[in-house]
Amino acid sequence: MENAKICNLYTLDETIAKSYLDSFTYPWEALKGISDFIKELGPTLDSNVYEQRGENIWVAKSAKVAPTACLNGPLIIDEDAEIRHCAFIRGSAIVGKGSVVGNSTELKNVIIFNSVQVPHYNYVGDSILGYKSHMGAGSITSNVKSDKTLVVVKDSYDTKEEIATGLKKFGAMLGDYVEVGCNSVLNPGTVIGKNSNIYPLSCVRGVIPAESIFKNKDNVIKKN
Repeated sequence: MENAKICNLYTLDETIAKSYLDSFTYPWEALKGISDFIKELGPTLDSNVYEQRGENIWVAKSAKVAPTACLNGPLIIDEDAEIRHCAFIRGSAIVGKGSVVGNSTELKNVIIFNSVQVPHYNYVGDSILGYKSHMGAGSITSNVKSDKTLVVVKDSYDTKEEIATGLKKFGAMLGDYVEVGCNSVLNPGTVIGKNSNIYPLSCVRGVIPAESIFKNKDNVIKKN
């Protein structure tokens, strides 16, 4: 399932988690170990650049964190990131350089690459968002199936291949430069390839190829 591989989704130089993600083939394989990775990396960070703000919480001195934001560890907030009013970071989160976590946005067990925007009323859980990806207002990652069964990744737009992940909680994997329209729902096990666009109000599942426009489940077209 080539479209879903780390090497085809992400520019690993654009995350502090490069060395960690480099050890996996598919991004969801990294979800279980995000917390432990942060606990290992945090104490090694340059104290001239980062400050520790609590147990297993490291925040770059250049980051802007609203006093009303809630920060729980393990957590790393990288340089020049912006955590806005009433953002809720539940823990096991890496927020990349220059990224924006907005008003009432909730993060849990995620890797947010550099220059990512989740700026308005987003829920992002058990997910990895690539460089310069953007989630429109109200769009969310749904991370648990309604029947509570384990998540399967389905490449229904190309090879018809399926991969059993063994995970009960798995949100979405967004490649670099992905644009998700407002009020869209990314169902458990969604993988969106690089440079793809999701129409507003979409219900997305499965693997969306790179360079695509998702209009609805029956209308996924390649960009010109």
